[in-house]
Amino acid sequence: EVQLVESPGGSVQAGGSLKLSCKVSRNSFDDPDMAWFRQAPGNDCELVSSISSDGTTFYTDAVKGRFTISQDNAKNTVYLEMHSLKPEDTGGYYCLADRNVAAEWWLLHACRGQGSQVTVSS
Repeated sequence: EVQLVESPGGSVQAGGSLKLSCKVSRNSFDDPDMAWFRQAPGNDCELVSSISSDGTTFYTDAVKGRFTISQDNAKNTVYLEMHSLKPEDTGGYYCLADRNVAAEWWLLHACRGQGSQVTVSS
């Protein structure tokens, strides 16, 4: 069983930066892809970024050039570094470990739990 512990998140003004972390507890950290999803109030859950076990990254168009996903295998932790934050980045951010983080099924199920709450004020 995989356990994920996300950092609390935070509140910043537009243009600010935040770094989220997600510690993964499982027998093998190296196998799954890792991803961050987010859900803004009133919006659907969306895949924001992912990183595969070989280091290949994906970013949704809205965050390209502003967000960076990375992972530290020694610490079993995945990070999402966010810069130039905009009010539309506000929402709950949820990390996920799975062999197929891009599966559509996750769009209905990934944005659950406590997550990391991000608030960006204008």
